[in-house]
Amino acid sequence: MDEVRGIIDSHSHYDSTPFDTDRDELLTRMLAEGSPVAAVIHAATDVDSMQFGIGYAARFPRFYTSVGFHPELTAPLPKEPRAVLAKMLSRSDKICAVGEIGLDYHYEGYDRELQIGLLRMQLEFAREHSLPVILHCRDATLDFMELMREYKPKGVVHCFSGSAETAGELVSLGLYLGFGGVLTFKNARRVKAAFAQVPEDRFLFETDCPYLAPEPFRGQRCDSFMIENTALCAAEIKGIPAGELVSKAAENTVRLFGIGV
Repeated sequence: MDEVRGIIDSHSHYDSTPFDTDRDELLTRMLAEGSPVAAVIHAATDVDSMQFGIGYAARFPRFYTSVGFHPELTAPLPKEPRAVLAKMLSRSDKICAVGEIGLDYHYEGYDRELQIGLLRMQLEFAREHSLPVILHCRDATLDFMELMREYKPKGVVHCFSGSAETAGELVSLGLYLGFGGVLTFKNARRVKAAFAQVPEDRFLFETDCPYLAPEPFRGQRCDSFMIENTALCAAEIKGIPAGELVSKAAENTVRLFGIGV
């Protein structure tokens, strides 16, 4: 079987501690000339994560990054989060999105109003700076969809796990959907059904690494090389060769984020 090439990982977290022992070696190998991985996008989650992304984007030509506050990290927010976003944005010309932003009601004790207010601010910031958004939604579909209908942002709902019906509405609003290792899980029937109906110009491949490694690596540390396994599963669902799907996903990612590869 020919190796799948031209992979763009549209959502990664290489600042995570599982990469502490070999981060630079892995990224050097992954982003080297001739690697099957063409580019990586870092999804920032807080101030430290934004600083990491800006630093690594300066070191690696095909490493891109974002600015944003994750909804689960509302407690340690700076006093003026919007000003922080603006300051970070001014530090690099390789910031291609506002993210990872969204709503997450999964754990007890979440502050619904704070999360909604933070998401509104970041959606407005992205609009003002003509940037796409990287969106997160977990156990918050009703509120999330209301905001998507209101703002109609340009961006991607990463690690999409909703229904085919929700996928259809998000696409109709102009959004892209990100699919990763979960697509390969045997019990991921809803995700597979959603992917089956998503138009070929509206999906991205991602890892959310170090999390959600695809089969047969489930439970291990994930990295961008593993998108090949996700693409092979996607090919079975769509009836389209994996290499062709990787190329389509890369075209979609470049179109959405305006990155060079």
